[in-house]
Amino acid sequence: MVKPGSRAKLAGRDPDNTFGYTKDKAEQALQKHQAKLSELQELLYAEKKHALLIVLQAPDAGGKDGTIRHVMSGVNPQSCSVTSFKVPTAEELGHDFLWRVHKAVPINGDIGIFNRSHYEDVLVARVHKLVPKSVWSARYRYINDFEYMLSENCVKILKFFLHISKDEQKKRFEERLADPCKMWKATPADFEERKYWDDYVAAFEDVLTRCSVKPAPWYVIPANKKWFRNLAISQIIVEALQSLDMKFPKLNFDPKKIVVK
Repeated sequence: MVKPGSRAKLAGRDPDNTFGYTKDKAEQALQKHQAKLSELQELLYAEKKHALLIVLQAPDAGGKDGTIRHVMSGVNPQSCSVTSFKVPTAEELGHDFLWRVHKAVPINGDIGIFNRSHYEDVLVARVHKLVPKSVWSARYRYINDFEYMLSENCVKILKFFLHISKDEQKKRFEERLADPCKMWKATPADFEERKYWDDYVAAFEDVLTRCSVKPAPWYVIPANKKWFRNLAISQIIVEALQSLDMKFPKLNFDPKKIVVK
């Protein structure tokens, strides 16, 4: 976790780190977390006092889709949604940058996952100078205020930065180009973005530093090893849901008096 108020330096965080886990041990633990997450999701849905918002940010090929597919494989899709924020539409550009984001926040009882998020407006917008610095630099405060407001309205926010190395990104791009089943994911624009790697690192570090706040901290996940990425994120989600101390709602009838004919 990026400690609120501290400076986040990605150079000091090893994207290959597995904290002593082996692949087999991690996959066994992941299965337990998936089962527990399924139980906790049912409790979240039944109680309907909280919502869970998961924010995923990463460089291209960082593993956002894979994280969703593996970590959330056991959840009920009825109360779990994924929102991918693409290039804003004309309507969205006519509003403040958080307008489209607020609409996608999950309701009480649900889990919402942002595959990319409002942070694109201080990442891509900054790196490619889509708006002046005076505009994007003010957005850190707006984002913090927005997340404080959500947390005070019973939305539990978990933000994960999937930390991969530039070499690992290159490897994954090459694998996509060589696999007919993955080629569709590759676009020339993705490869062009590699030219801006250092700019993105600086932008991500500012996001992690300025927007890791007490109710919505950032977690930097070593993500070169996909199996460790899945383990770490699943464990954090399970622990966060357990911290809500949820309970099934009390019945407004006596089940002992019900006779099923």
